[in-house]
Amino acid sequence: MDKFVVNIIHRPEMVPEYSATVTGHGKEEDIGDKALLTESLDIFKTQQECAHKNGLKTTIQMTYASLFNEEAVQLAKEHHEKYGDEIALTLLGLPCEQFREKYKTKDFCIWMFSMEDKMAIVDDVFAKFHDIFGFYPESTGSYYMDAELINYIKDKYPSVKCAVATCWEEGPKAYHTCNNSWYTFMDGGPWAPWIPSKQNTHAPAANAAEDSGIVAIPHLSRDLIACYDGNGSNFGTHPQNVLRGMIYDSKTWEFPYLYNLIDQYRYLAKFNNGYAYNMMFVGPGWMNKMGRWEAPYELLLKSYEEGCAYYGQLKKEGKLADMTMAEFADYYRSKKGVDDGNYNEPECALWRDILYGSQKQLFWYADPYMRVCVNMDQGGAIVDLRPYVAKLNWPVGIGTKHIQDASYPFLIQEKYRAGYFTHYAGEGTVRSAKICHNGEEVDLCLCRTKAHFSQEGKNRILTLDPVEIEFRDCNVTIQSVITFEEGSSKIRIDRNILSVSDPDAEITINEYMVGCYGTTEYTEDMSSLSLSLTGSNPTTIPYEYKCREACLADADSASCTLPPIETKVSMECDGRDKCGYIKEGYAFSPMFTIGYTGSLKDKEVFTTWLNLEKAN
Repeated sequence: MDKFVVNIIHRPEMVPEYSATVTGHGKEEDIGDKALLTESLDIFKTQQECAHKNGLKTTIQMTYASLFNEEAVQLAKEHHEKYGDEIALTLLGLPCEQFREKYKTKDFCIWMFSMEDKMAIVDDVFAKFHDIFGFYPESTGSYYMDAELINYIKDKYPSVKCAVATCWEEGPKAYHTCNNSWYTFMDGGPWAPWIPSKQNTHAPAANAAEDSGIVAIPHLSRDLIACYDGNGSNFGTHPQNVLRGMIYDSKTWEFPYLYNLIDQYRYLAKFNNGYAYNMMFVGPGWMNKMGRWEAPYELLLKSYEEGCAYYGQLKKEGKLADMTMAEFADYYRSKKGVDDGNYNEPECALWRDILYGSQKQLFWYADPYMRVCVNMDQGGAIVDLRPYVAKLNWPVGIGTKHIQDASYPFLIQEKYRAGYFTHYAGEGTVRSAKICHNGEEVDLCLCRTKAHFSQEGKNRILTLDPVEIEFRDCNVTIQSVITFEEGSSKIRIDRNILSVSDPDAEITINEYMVGCYGTTEYTEDMSSLSLSLTGSNPTTIPYEYKCREACLADADSASCTLPPIETKVSMECDGRDKCGYIKEGYAFSPMFTIGYTGSLKDKEVFTTWLNLEKAN
């Protein structure tokens, strides 16, 4: 039977992230204000009540500020004894009078501090927790936790087995929707639980040697289309996210989208060997008595009560298992079989639009070697590709090269480096194919389709509905099959010609990848890259923005090596008349292109593999 697991996480945030300025009504900031502390604790009690009355246990992530509040501490102890709630420790909620006095800063994002300060803060917070409760926590978290921070915590406090470790697709899109003021960039991580590697939090461990020792969970379960296309903070299973996105009936205060979103997460069990996961992580600031997001407190409360009631009903029906974070960490390791050395099982999500009625489909795939997004609205093109195989060491915080930018770099990213639909000059990043005949050319990006998921042994297979391409003198029906080979860091794509109106017609195919690297919209220096063709007459082009091209008949591979992200991406091919090629970009279009051309007739197949490797 499919297993749907939920983590419900609350934190008694004594100085709520948003509440201070709202409750203060323009008064001078006072983070020790008694009214603010009382209201925050009242909201925490309400949230706990919403979960408990529906038979749900929670993980109580104590904040640093809450450790100085006797009532908050006593509540945690009581709820642990009575309901089985886990008492955990979060690295959110650092700001309080004691913290400000000691560290002389208004910074509150643990991953942005210097490593020296990270260690000092962790030691302070963990020691205070131990003084209060007499044990160290098994769970912790923040919006993001960099690898160095996780490694330090696991080494110093080995009881920790689970952590909230990243916020899915919280990068430039979120920054722009916060008036360019939210300096937290963490795109490129998994959307579902994973075991982070010691080298990079976003990149899942490939083996026991890379295992950081914790199970990571995302900060909120997001809508994998709406969040990717727009601001993720409006589209999550956090009920107040849905209100912030104005996705409810303003007259009836009903919000079916929330339940549809939860249900779609339940459905992911179909793609993940019978397992699905969801989480709800809520701080008191979201249920401010003054209201939030143009919604009054009464609606905020209603959304949370009814959200918990939905989970509670699923539990009563035997369709949901509520777990604490520590319980989930044990379950996840058992489910994934990592104790037996199997770190390769991927997370898969064939996701459909449940908000706008577009019938759009995306397929998400993540394993220790890559994260991939396939867009069926663009004919099954790959529109996001992150090379986890590099396990890129990416220190974050003051004193590093990446003070705010924790994102895992991309090779393809349609939102930040365009996609198929681009400006009149230049190209955008995408992995697709062009079908050509007698001087006419059609890119499969223009051929909207649907996908069907299957699993054969260790292979996850996307079989796309056939598309028909009309040329002047013949019609071609072609079907794409995309296969992800577990543990191989390869993506196989088969183009099958199902029918041609003229059986003698010769069809030309151009399989290509346009790529670059980066974490934002802005181009990086491409001059260290090199493009290569291997085979009978190998060729290399060092990237100098000169718009050069090269091709090689029967090439063994076409590749690009990207030293700044320690990655090599290559294509191989099995097809008639195959010819590999490479293209250097230019300053206005600073991309690279690798690909193969070949020939096809009726009932023939053209196969390519996209490979990722770590480049030393």
